[in-house]
Amino acid sequence: MKLTKMDCTLNEKDTLQDMLESEKQLMEIYTTALFEGSTKAVRKNFSTNLLGVAENQFCLFTQMQSRGYYEPQPAKKAMLDEANNTYKKQKNQLKAK
Repeated sequence: MKLTKMDCTLNEKDTLQDMLESEKQLMEIYTTALFEGSTKAVRKNFSTNLLGVAENQFCLFTQMQSRGYYEPQPAKKAMLDEANNTYKKQKNQLKAK
């Protein structure tokens, strides 16, 4: 079976989603590299790149949101309260040690 260009072409939503996922992966890679950097110059370079990728990621997110492709759901109060309680417990455990 021969694939045509049409078979391999992503639509706008899928293209933006792919780009967003790629930027998220780059953020993870640069974050790890920043942690592992052994000189100030290397760490500064990774930090600069990480900020650039974060800006790209946010730009893609806003583009997707403006087109109706990405609709984050507001967190419910119960979920926020549960997260706050979890982190308060962890904070108190760390203080006790």
